[in-house]
Amino acid sequence: MYERYEQEEALYVIQEYAETFDTKLILLIEGEKVLSTENHHSHYLALHTLYNNHVLMDVFSGEQIVRTEGDFPFESNDEQQYAEIMIVGVPVQPGEIEDSAVFLYQSLDAINSATAETRRIVYLSGGIAIIMTTVFAFFLSSRVTAPLRKMREMALEVAKGQFETKIPILTHDEIGQLAMAFNRMGRELNNNIHALNQEKEQLARILGSMADGVITLNKYGKVVLANPPAERFIQSWSFEQGQIRQEEKLPDTIRTLFEQVVTFEKEQTTEIEVQGRSWTILMTPLYDQNVIRGAVAVFRDMTEERRHDKLRKDFIANVSHELRTPISMLQGYSEAIIDDIAQSDEEKKEMAKIIYDESLRIGRLVNELLDLARMEAGHVELHAEHIQLHPFVEKVVRKFQGLAKEQNIALSLDATKLDKEATIDPDRIEQVLTNLLHNAIRHTSEQGHVTLRVRSFDEGTKFDVLDTGSGIPEEDLPFVFERFYKADKARTRSRGGTGLGLAIAKNIVEAHNGHISVHSKLNEGTEFTFFIPNIAMSNE
Repeated sequence: MYERYEQEEALYVIQEYAETFDTKLILLIEGEKVLSTENHHSHYLALHTLYNNHVLMDVFSGEQIVRTEGDFPFESNDEQQYAEIMIVGVPVQPGEIEDSAVFLYQSLDAINSATAETRRIVYLSGGIAIIMTTVFAFFLSSRVTAPLRKMREMALEVAKGQFETKIPILTHDEIGQLAMAFNRMGRELNNNIHALNQEKEQLARILGSMADGVITLNKYGKVVLANPPAERFIQSWSFEQGQIRQEEKLPDTIRTLFEQVVTFEKEQTTEIEVQGRSWTILMTPLYDQNVIRGAVAVFRDMTEERRHDKLRKDFIANVSHELRTPISMLQGYSEAIIDDIAQSDEEKKEMAKIIYDESLRIGRLVNELLDLARMEAGHVELHAEHIQLHPFVEKVVRKFQGLAKEQNIALSLDATKLDKEATIDPDRIEQVLTNLLHNAIRHTSEQGHVTLRVRSFDEGTKFDVLDTGSGIPEEDLPFVFERFYKADKARTRSRGGTGLGLAIAKNIVEAHNGHISVHSKLNEGTEFTFFIPNIAMSNE
């Protein structure tokens, strides 16, 4: 350094540079001062302190010293003062020039002041940074958390079933894409829920419109689902048992059937009677991934089928009886004639007449069966005519006067002011009246009354057949017009009925576009009424 800055001007440059940082400098070469930034007196004080400090003197031995001194003298305003300084000593070209060093020292007050200023600047910068960071964070959180809060609110609405809820899309960044995905999810959920509701409603409509009852049971045997017919079945059973209806309460027969289904893992069938109605129950296991999780039972009301089956059996029995009796008589009397059992012509003639009457009876039965079969097949042939009603009904009543007298029954005609014409098939209507009058006379005791009442209106003609006979039980009234049906089987069989007459009468009346009904009280009498309208008849 000495060689480079030998010139005096260079040394002054160093002096000015040191003073810029309020730093004092002493440059010693071979123990003599070359440069000092202090005045003469201060310079003397500084050198005196340096030479008296053994630690600082180690610099001349080639060591670098950095230390603080608490009582370093200096002159300020012509007064000697002491201050704490930091001093740095560095040897100049160690090993070449002895007793040569550079000393830099500065008051710690200046350093502390610079440190305080630096600290103030750091604190100020930190505060500004914190404020700016807070503002930026608030702005950033508003842009991020506000949409997220909105999504949370919309998600809660969706959870409540408001699938049409939409989030407003304000940006096209990740938050905006998330909002778009949320809205798309809401639309898909809405479509799926709508489709599921439609399928559920369709299934409910199907189950509700079924004539058969359907009950679904879980694996514990409790009712999970029941359609209206099944509800009515459970209600009827509960009423029959005198219990308050409970959903989980089922007949023991169904409980047993459910246990069999679960045990054997196959469908089971049984029958049960509830309030006089017959039910067939078919129960099948309900699987979930090859594991039985319940059962489905189908209830079918077989009352009508059972009744029709019984009617068919009764009809076969009736027809067999009706045919067997005359056939037996035909066989017996014909054998008597062949074997010459009859001794006189009188006996032979009587036997021949019995054979003839029984053959007519068989013919009537066969004709009734064929007639009913044609009617039920829809082949009712009518021959409409314009007739006077009064002479027509008088002829029908006269035909039964003899039978009524034989049984001591009063038969009368109530047809006052019956002077109008009617367009009917007289043979078919006579067949209806014959059937009704014959039934009335057969089921009316001696001293009873049978009346045929006829009234003509602008709309049509009304026929009433009234008797004071034994009547028909109320529970049998809805079925009297069905084929093969007889209210009292023993009574009708003894009186020659086959259970076909009323069914034939109903078909004839309906072929005239009319209707027929019955009102009766047991042991009081019966009233059959049919009405023939003044309109074109169906002629098939």
